[in-house]
Amino acid sequence: MFGIVRPCAHRLGSRLKAEWTAHLCGLCLALRADHGQLSRIVTNYDGLIVSVLTEAQGPWTPAQRRTAGPCPLRGMRTAPVARGEGARLAAAVSLVLASAKVRDHVADGDGLLRRRPLAAAARRVAGGWDRAGARSGAELGFDTAVLVDAVDRQPGIEALAGPGTPLLTVTEPTETATAAAFAYTAVLAGRPGNEAPLAEAGRLFGRLAHLLDAVEDQETDAASGSWNPLTATGTSRAEARRLADDAVHGVRLALRDAEFTDDRLAHMLLAHELRASVDRAFGPARCAHTEDGAPGAPSGTPSGAPGTLPPGFPEGPRKPPEKRGFVAGCAVFTGLFCTCQMCCAKEYEGPWSRQKHEGVCRDGDWCEGCCDCCEGCGNCCDCCETCGNCCSCCDCGGV
Repeated sequence: MFGIVRPCAHRLGSRLKAEWTAHLCGLCLALRADHGQLSRIVTNYDGLIVSVLTEAQGPWTPAQRRTAGPCPLRGMRTAPVARGEGARLAAAVSLVLASAKVRDHVADGDGLLRRRPLAAAARRVAGGWDRAGARSGAELGFDTAVLVDAVDRQPGIEALAGPGTPLLTVTEPTETATAAAFAYTAVLAGRPGNEAPLAEAGRLFGRLAHLLDAVEDQETDAASGSWNPLTATGTSRAEARRLADDAVHGVRLALRDAEFTDDRLAHMLLAHELRASVDRAFGPARCAHTEDGAPGAPSGTPSGAPGTLPPGFPEGPRKPPEKRGFVAGCAVFTGLFCTCQMCCAKEYEGPWSRQKHEGVCRDGDWCEGCCDCCEGCGNCCDCCETCGNCCSCCDCGGV
């Protein structure tokens, strides 16, 4: 639920970090204002991109910010937060897609939702979110039916999928939903010429979200017997990586065809942080200057056997931990977020998957790289031309 785009404060810099926080808090407060306190648990990092895109296309006015009161997640500090139609659209979209996530957990019988009374309560909550999202969307002129339809088609597509089914057949409903949300930001901003490129960017963003979720959950899904698109269609991780890399590149190309007033934050999130999301799921791409090892393998790893133990010391089977249910995962996520463990901890347990993760900013390691010189240079990235092929994150300067 916390999304695939989880930027590091070191990479954003102070200005963009403040803007990103303003949109995150704006989404949370828009949910509370329109739908009550409980709805705030659907606040997610990906949903705020809708707010970011809306603001990036329109003229800046002081009315787009207001000062919010102290919040525990901000260390009990006040802060300027985003307001307006972009935040409200992000809230409506987040509610509908979170409703789909809850129903998916109920269908899979995850955690406490295996119990019928709790499953029934979760369905009622999900139904309420659907209706609330529809009301907010209607007030903005956005018909959330396209999102609901996409969500409703997903189980049928999964039921028919099997070995040989193209993976993109399974990701299509998610692509359709995110394409509609991204495109409508152009309507709100009064930029009709941006609808087509942003719809394409949204379609590929949805594809990435579905792919990365499948990659990260594949082991735990196998252990629990849950359905996983990669396993069901027989898609290799190498093919999934290829599709993910193509999607990242396609998002960048689509963004170039859109017109923005100030796209610095949108560019950082969608042109750079998406690459970091792919690397977190699959491992960083191999640098072209590295001479030893197989493609994608760490330096020093023997070619053809990336990540394996020496002969005679086979790694025994490890049973993945059982995933937490939706409600329990939300509680753990809140604790991890409030204590900054997701950012700074050496290692923490995923709130839903229970898999081990490293903090994004652990000792600053994740932020090191040959593209650090690009901070603050906007979209150009010309300072990285001498990097050759090792800086795949900087290919946004030209095709």
